[in-house]
Amino acid sequence: MTQARFDELIHPSTRLTLVATLAAADWAEFAFLKDRLGLSDSALSKQLATLENAGYVTTERHLDGNRRKVRAHLTERGRDAFTGHIAALQEIVAAASPADPDTPS
Repeated sequence: MTQARFDELIHPSTRLTLVATLAAADWAEFAFLKDRLGLSDSALSKQLATLENAGYVTTERHLDGNRRKVRAHLTERGRDAFTGHIAALQEIVAAASPADPDTPS
């Protein structure tokens, strides 16, 4: 069972969307992530570097013809942090929701 743990590093919306996207894939190409998040090359690079420095993401760079390609992968540590963060958010939402919506407050 995943321990609920709010993660300040993942929480900003851009990083949360990035990590959620990576959680749904094995590897994701830089161009796909850039389009999905609507970020510039430099903004996406910065977000990936932040997550990579934390050990949440790993990146691979390779040549495809004359073009340099980058792809990213969510590490097991990153997946655990994401799962814990989502569990913490679910606890917050559950605590804010009435136990029985048909019962008057």
